[in-house]
Amino acid sequence: MIVGGGLVGAALCVALAQAGLEVVVIDRVDQRGQLDAGFDGRASAIAQAPKRMLSHLGIWEHLAEATPILDIRVADGASKLFLHYDHTEIGDAPLGYMVENRHMRSALFQALRPHPGVTYIAPAEITGVERAPEGARLTLSDGRTFNAPLVIGADGRQSYLRGQTDIALTRWSYKQTAIVCTIAHEKPHNNVAHEHFLPSGPFAILPISGNRSSIVWTERVGLVPDIMELDDAGFLDALGQRFGDFLGALSLAGPRWTYPLDLQFAHRCIDKRLALVGDAAHGMHPIAGQGLNLGLRDVAALAEVVIEAHRLGLDIGAAHILERYDRWRRFDAMLMLSLTDGINRLFSNDIAPVRLARDVGLALVNRSGPLKRFFMRHAMGEAGRLPKLLKGEPV
Repeated sequence: MIVGGGLVGAALCVALAQAGLEVVVIDRVDQRGQLDAGFDGRASAIAQAPKRMLSHLGIWEHLAEATPILDIRVADGASKLFLHYDHTEIGDAPLGYMVENRHMRSALFQALRPHPGVTYIAPAEITGVERAPEGARLTLSDGRTFNAPLVIGADGRQSYLRGQTDIALTRWSYKQTAIVCTIAHEKPHNNVAHEHFLPSGPFAILPISGNRSSIVWTERVGLVPDIMELDDAGFLDALGQRFGDFLGALSLAGPRWTYPLDLQFAHRCIDKRLALVGDAAHGMHPIAGQGLNLGLRDVAALAEVVIEAHRLGLDIGAAHILERYDRWRRFDAMLMLSLTDGINRLFSNDIAPVRLARDVGLALVNRSGPLKRFFMRHAMGEAGRLPKLLKGEPV
């Protein structure tokens, strides 16, 4: 049973269903009702390794308008020192892709349709969970119950399932808010992503289809209400002061969204008959665009562990099976959380000596081919011991 049918939960369902497991997905929101909705301004970055998994699972073929990221330019405010990632330095493959969330959601459900072993229940509210040595049981508000050897929490940062355990959670607020929107611009972006580090937080310009870019504007909490109350002209003026004029005239191409930014991580991502994936296990700063990718890496690892146990006729919810998943994911998740936290703290200030040191650091990495290629491969999701799905291989 998978609780949560968002991008991570649905991707895991596809992987398990294709291996012949029967899966029940329970979600508070009926994602199917959003498939025909118009563009809501939200998009996600997909690194190269998760893209290979989505291709192998037959999800990528249903994606409309995935936009390749060919270059990444990183700058510290108005400094003339910068870091430039060019995909041709390590091969022909793009560094990643930008995908509108609505297209990703549609592709996932198209990939699920051929699998009769999938039961999708939404909208639904869970009112009880029992996890006994012999299996797990979920009770819904309408009285229905479902049983399985394993329940998977893909239910986000406020995970109901995690809250029913004694798993410790570490969390702190960055006192920052992300303003997310999509803008149209006069000139083409040429598939270049930009990350500008400003004292209030990073300002990302991420290419999507057409002359449009997805904006992730990090701002101090206290300033965000006033920014969001601006009319479109005032908002574009404030945006333009940070964006610049290198892409010409700007216009809004969708609504604006805000997300409070914090870091949180569960001290373990398993419990009796339970595994956590995605934001239920870890939530990070969007500074490197790796949040969804980290969740998809969870999907690849958990799918491999569960599918291999299933084929051997083992109990997929047994403690020693789940412990393998926990060990596999713990280091990778903590490394990414630590890196994004450290980068945000390093750059979200205007202290002169710190600013000089980080600008010199950017320039040194830019001049060091081996070091730059190492960071590029990490951004593409190629670092560490990859599960088979992330290598595009069958489990």
